[in-house]
Amino acid sequence: MTENGDFYYGQDKIDYEIVRKEVKNKPESDKLIAKKTKPRKVVIKVHPDQRVVATAPVDATDEVIYDAMMKRARWIWQSLQDFAKQKDHVLPKRYVSGETQFYLGRRYVLKVITDAKTNDRINSTVKLSRGKLNVELSQIDSELDSEKQAVLVKSLIDKWYKDKFTSVSRERLEALLHKASWVDSSPSIKLMTMKKQWGSCSIKGNLILNPHLIKAPKECIDYVILHELCHIAEHNHSENFWRLLTQVMPNWKEVKARLDGMAEFYLNE
Repeated sequence: MTENGDFYYGQDKIDYEIVRKEVKNKPESDKLIAKKTKPRKVVIKVHPDQRVVATAPVDATDEVIYDAMMKRARWIWQSLQDFAKQKDHVLPKRYVSGETQFYLGRRYVLKVITDAKTNDRINSTVKLSRGKLNVELSQIDSELDSEKQAVLVKSLIDKWYKDKFTSVSRERLEALLHKASWVDSSPSIKLMTMKKQWGSCSIKGNLILNPHLIKAPKECIDYVILHELCHIAEHNHSENFWRLLTQVMPNWKEVKARLDGMAEFYLNE
């Protein structure tokens, strides 16, 4: 059963969920050490969908959890404001000049231009240049109505993203394989556009990656690849899985939070 609580920051009421985590009993030999360690804290997270979650030990009282929330009240409120602003700005793409596109964590302004020199649709191209993502249309394509032109521009950008990610994903996998000592040979990579997943690992140990990842910083791409490589050794999200992931990427939580925080932008079509 989910526990809930709330508190006020100024005039704003903030609701939060409570997740209880059991602390495993330590062996006798560890008891002296355990006495010296600090008691487990209440861990507070604000998610991009504006959920506030407090993870607490099973024996933590409601007062202890409430006090922890109040100590971080300003940070929680500010995080909620930031995520709310992000949501307001995530509008469906129209694929016209002036929109923002992402590539490896950087923002680029989309510029749709016409190449009057060619009438050949094959020569429509996508290029990065001086902070802009230029989509150059042939003369014949520039004469399409706005709706058809948007569909064409989207298809050109999607193909460009997939082509780029094909090489980047393979390059990052090869660079990371030495960390995954349990992997015998380099897995194959299949690209699949997904709305809610960054990647998955097949039973045979091959990786399926979301091409939208090309919009994220390389560190985020590395996190997803390492996450899936860990599934070759541990097929579910067991404690052993998280231990293994921490071993190969100690800062994975921060990287994951960074990726999650921008997910709406990167997945936006």
